[in-house]
Amino acid sequence: WIIASLLLALYIRAASGKFLHPEQLNGMGLANWRIIIALGEITSALLFFFPKTNIFGTLLLSSFMGGAIIIHMIHGYSLLLPVGVLLLVWTNGFVRNPEFFAKFVP
Repeated sequence: WIIASLLLALYIRAASGKFLHPEQLNGMGLANWRIIIALGEITSALLFFFPKTNIFGTLLLSSFMGGAIIIHMIHGYSLLLPVGVLLLVWTNGFVRNPEFFAKFVP
């Protein structure tokens, strides 16, 4: 729950930054998409936080972080933060839903 709470706070803070500081996405060419990205982050983080929808949230946040990694690679930014967050999402998803991941491991 602690990791899930920290990730929820991280995504809400990131999304609020997109609402309050639109210039942060100008350099990446994503300024027109900032509202959609922010709402997607908030929705995915909430789905990730609650136990009944945690699996869907894990998959959606994985997709978001995959996109963030690609954007960071294209623009030459450090990959440390998005890769670290993605690992936390996967770790938390595995700990909270071992029965889901057991289906994929023989």
